[in-house]
Amino acid sequence: MVRVASLNESDGRNETDSGTPVIEVSGVSKRYDNRQTVDALRDVSLTVEDGEFVCLVGPSGCGKTTLFRIVAGLEPPTSGDVFVTGSPVTGPGIDRGMVFQEYNLFPWRTIEGNVRFGLEQPACDCPDCTARVEELIDLVGLTGFEDAYPKELSGGMKQRVAVARALAVDPEILLLDEPFGSIDAQTRDHLQRELLDIWQETEKTILFVTHEIEEAVTLADRIVVLGSNPDDSITTVDIDIERPRDRTAPEFVSLIEEVRELIEQRGRSAEQSH
Repeated sequence: MVRVASLNESDGRNETDSGTPVIEVSGVSKRYDNRQTVDALRDVSLTVEDGEFVCLVGPSGCGKTTLFRIVAGLEPPTSGDVFVTGSPVTGPGIDRGMVFQEYNLFPWRTIEGNVRFGLEQPACDCPDCTARVEELIDLVGLTGFEDAYPKELSGGMKQRVAVARALAVDPEILLLDEPFGSIDAQTRDHLQRELLDIWQETEKTILFVTHEIEEAVTLADRIVVLGSNPDDSITTVDIDIERPRDRTAPEFVSLIEEVRELIEQRGRSAEQSH
């Protein structure tokens, strides 16, 4: 069930039919030089295959969001390379749709206008944008709210709009950083189910950052556990449980405890290194 991969080696299993991983992180390090030098990531390598749902977890400060931002092209690595479908990542691109904990909706635009935004970019070629927007609004369950403004929506509805907007340009990859972190538990559970439905319908590759272990076990094909100590190895946990997953099942509960222990081990390792 648990497979440990060194930070400086790829696991070699996550490839498309053409032999190229959808996401390939190769020897990536990130160093911040402010008042003191901080190594957020050191020699990280991992791959994600076409259509795979991978969750990144780990103790606070382990570099989950840093790795997310590097894959997204929002900041460069200090060293190493990131490839998406074989091409080097040099910045954001329409091949990657992004969703964050903050909804980042345009308050002056309607729901329809927010979803349409991505289709208005020069790099986007959409033969029928109106039909595409209608399709996405229906996909996230917001038909009838096209003319509403963000201030009129609940947190869960706003996040659905953010997901629809991210999908508008039909990206290869959907990147989500703590998307349900500020939403109440009941709404979060509902949105998790909706996200799985969307993933299964669109067959997107998903990289999902979360600090909630139960959320990761609920959603992922594979969980990647990072450590606060950059010298720690990456641990990969394969979730071989049929969906929909019963959160009360012994194997589900056992996996939660397994991942929690891995995270706690990495937290202790970081404390001992200081």
